[in-house]
Amino acid sequence: MELTITNNTAKQQFETVVEGHTALIAYKLFPGGIAYIHTEVPQELEGRGIAGQLAKYVLEYAREQHLKVKPLCPYVNAYMKRHPEYNDLL
Repeated sequence: MELTITNNTAKQQFETVVEGHTALIAYKLFPGGIAYIHTEVPQELEGRGIAGQLAKYVLEYAREQHLKVKPLCPYVNAYMKRHPEYNDLL
């Protein structure tokens, strides 16, 4: 499934809407970096790989923006451990 992910800067979250439900990764900016603090996927959307697609998107965003990453969210932290190609962002 191809997701349309947007950066809602007012709410400080990357989000996607699927079947009327919003999945998101919330963040906080800090000088030179971004901290991912919470991943949320509604129960109706679980098991479809949406959280993984969001995690990949936000890490690619950090790379493109030359931001260091603090994976405070347990999901993003676990994703980064499974995908060591993002370790340079830490």
